[in-house]
Amino acid sequence: MSHDHERFDLVVRARRVMTTAGEQPREVGVSAGRIVAIEPLGNGLEGDRVLELADDEVLLPGLVDTHVHVNEPGRTEWEGFASATRAAAAGGVTTIVDMPLNSIPPTVDVGALEVKRKVAADQAYVDVGFWGGAVPGNIGDLRGLHDEGVFGFKCFLLHSGVDEFPPLDADEMERDMAELVTFDAVMIVHAEDSRSIDKAPAANGARYSSFLASRPRGAENLAIAEVIERARWTGSRAHVLHVSSSDALPMLASARRDGVRITAETCPHYLTLFAEEIPDGATTHKCCPPIREASNRELLWEGLLEGTIDCIVSDHSPSTVELKLLDSGDFGQAWGGVSSLQLGLSLVWSEARRRGIGLQQVVQWMASKPADLVGLTSKGRIALGYDADLTVFAPDAAYVVDPDRLLHKNKVSAYSGRSLSGVVRRTILAGADVDVTGTPRGRLLRRGAVERLPGGGEVPQHDPDHG
Repeated sequence: MSHDHERFDLVVRARRVMTTAGEQPREVGVSAGRIVAIEPLGNGLEGDRVLELADDEVLLPGLVDTHVHVNEPGRTEWEGFASATRAAAAGGVTTIVDMPLNSIPPTVDVGALEVKRKVAADQAYVDVGFWGGAVPGNIGDLRGLHDEGVFGFKCFLLHSGVDEFPPLDADEMERDMAELVTFDAVMIVHAEDSRSIDKAPAANGARYSSFLASRPRGAENLAIAEVIERARWTGSRAHVLHVSSSDALPMLASARRDGVRITAETCPHYLTLFAEEIPDGATTHKCCPPIREASNRELLWEGLLEGTIDCIVSDHSPSTVELKLLDSGDFGQAWGGVSSLQLGLSLVWSEARRRGIGLQQVVQWMASKPADLVGLTSKGRIALGYDADLTVFAPDAAYVVDPDRLLHKNKVSAYSGRSLSGVVRRTILAGADVDVTGTPRGRLLRRGAVERLPGGGEVPQHDPDHG
């Protein structure tokens, strides 16, 4: 199509643009926050603003991180929408989906969702969506939450770490899945078996090996097997969160071959760290399920390349510095969670390039596949009609992680002092630069590209009162 004399709000010109067909020299024209033209470099698209990328920069789609614990309201000293979305933008992430727990109230009914949306509305520097929660006794709330636009429902098969978000047993999960099938919602599961963990030796003291033994692979394998079978019996969509045990990959692959509707994710910490190098007392590295051995890490990479694991998301799960018990280094008592929202792209890219894996593949795992998981049909790709959420990335530039320079509220990092490749130089949301010192311009997202309104009208996927 001809774009002669058409003037765009923004034109980006780059020798390297990560299109859906790979890296190409392109000019991208943006109007009203959407990508409306993609032409060969040199075609001379005209824009009110023109951004020319440097030779060492690649234009990527903004990343989509579907696993973030923002913790506001209720535990805002742990993180919060302003700090989390600033960190996201600094890491090239333009959309996050917030987990339903660690905030108070947890997102287990429509009233709690409204509280969360109200708090997030004027603080979001990137676009924000919400997961709902499935807990004992709220099966009657699931449909209402779905109709209000949550992206799916999270449950735990063991204690979640916070008392206000109790776990389901496998039979309860199955009943909820049978309910979710009626409106085709996805159940996302923290899959560790509570009985296996109760039987395992308790973690105590500063030895990482003691913590690892307290969360055996068998607990994860058994729980993932339950998720697979209950999804098979009900026909429900299911998604396994933060897979850390490579033993589960053949089960997931065979379930898919059988037609079970199941997907899986893993996280940067499972792909970049390994148990043998974690020092005793390094509670910065405590998370559940745990970081396992180097041989396990290799198999997780294979699972990604084979497509058994669909996507890579942060599971950004911060707490206050005090709760990490850095002084005593007691793995039994410290809060579990790794904060990597700002670092995910650099972490995964650094490890991928060492393995000869290209940037296009990393972008699929961290942008397009997470967008597909939650049905965000205008996110995660540089393509016509998509939101102009873009990241200017310098893949060959390097830096050393300094926790004090992270925008996370609590400056604790499992990656302190680590040299990483790939620097995010600029983040663009809906065609405008994200300025983390300026006014937040992120939108609150609802599930589905188009919502039908009573009377047959349509609203776009962002919140009609916050567009």
